[in-house]
Amino acid sequence: MKDNNLNTNQEVSKDEKKGGFFKKDSKAEKLHAENLELKNDLQRTRADFENYRKNVESRVSNAQNLGEKKAILALIPMVDDIERAISHLPEELAQNAWAQNVVKMSKNLDKNLSKIGVEKINSAEGTVFNPELHEAIQFDEDSEGEEEVILAELRAGYTLKGEVLRAAMVKVGRK
Repeated sequence: MKDNNLNTNQEVSKDEKKGGFFKKDSKAEKLHAENLELKNDLQRTRADFENYRKNVESRVSNAQNLGEKKAILALIPMVDDIERAISHLPEELAQNAWAQNVVKMSKNLDKNLSKIGVEKINSAEGTVFNPELHEAIQFDEDSEGEEEVILAELRAGYTLKGEVLRAAMVKVGRK
């Protein structure tokens, strides 16, 4: 008798699974599908927002870099003028306080430009000519050799964080 009750209970639970509690409900299926769709929408929205945030950060960074470049490019001609004035300073004025302050100002300006990543391009005499860094304005036809080297710097060149702002103008010869 116990076995008979057990079989009846098993049959009832099978029937409940088919038509009762475990029966597939179209409303539940719709809610489940809607839930999945909303989760997917949320994931896409999060990804879109992350891409947007990165895009905005990139644009802000590019705008800052562009502004920095423009400001530095505006200063470089003044640096050239100060250096030219110092190089043409008459000896009788070399000890003049005003002239010494101009020299200090030039050194201070170079130091501050260096702090923000501006460096002069090495264009010393004997340096190997590099067309990515140097612009050959003159070429000494009388020099012999295979390697092109700088004979003189005609105008200083500058880089900002490794990127060429202005190529150095140089006189080139062969060595």
